[in-house]
Amino acid sequence: MDVRLLADEAEAELRARGGAKRAEHEKAYLRSGLEHYGVTVPAIRSVAKSIGRRYPELSHNDLIGLVVTLWSVPVHERRMTAVELLKLSVDGLNKDDVCVLEDMLRESKTWALVDVLAASVIGSLVERLELGATLDRWAVDGDFWMRRSALLALLPGLCRFAGDFERFSGYADSMLYEKEFFVRKAIGWVLRETARKRPALVYEWLLARVQGASGVTIREAIKPLSQQQRASILAARSEDRRR
Repeated sequence: MDVRLLADEAEAELRARGGAKRAEHEKAYLRSGLEHYGVTVPAIRSVAKSIGRRYPELSHNDLIGLVVTLWSVPVHERRMTAVELLKLSVDGLNKDDVCVLEDMLRESKTWALVDVLAASVIGSLVERLELGATLDRWAVDGDFWMRRSALLALLPGLCRFAGDFERFSGYADSMLYEKEFFVRKAIGWVLRETARKRPALVYEWLLARVQGASGVTIREAIKPLSQQQRASILAARSEDRRR
């Protein structure tokens, strides 16, 4: 199958659904260095799904070839379509594909691409493909987007009342004093979602680290906690600041 022709089809669909005003706004909002067509996220998902419907015979190698071809052109919507295709076919991905996913993460440079790749795609592969060693490497990477990815890749497992909280805790401890907003926010995000099912676990973890956690981490993490738990953490933080 000629994946270049499929990529051209997707390109034509995306351009037809775009809008100049939205493109300008989105590019500014994301501070993006990519070209933007101004296509909504639901429309991008529709384009990705339509490829699957029209070409059910698409093989694994064809899929990866199509993803790489779409991604190779620095257009936001093309890259988003590539990510959506991976989401739709995540059960068929294998360990050899992780190198492609890592390259995509390193080239993303925006939460709009990183978060979906890390949480929805890689997060779905972590346990099945035993990617702990890969995440360990990302967690100490010099690129903060890779460190954010290591955190978010653990999110799906933790949301299922399972996952590796011990590994997350180790990552979060090593990043707790970071100044980078996107890392601080990711720690709080994972804690917030974990707290929806295991509030006591998150409460105890956060209370022990209240002196080091950033404001954005704490604000995110305590959202699902009880009023009493939130008050206790905020009081401990206030007390620590007065010392």
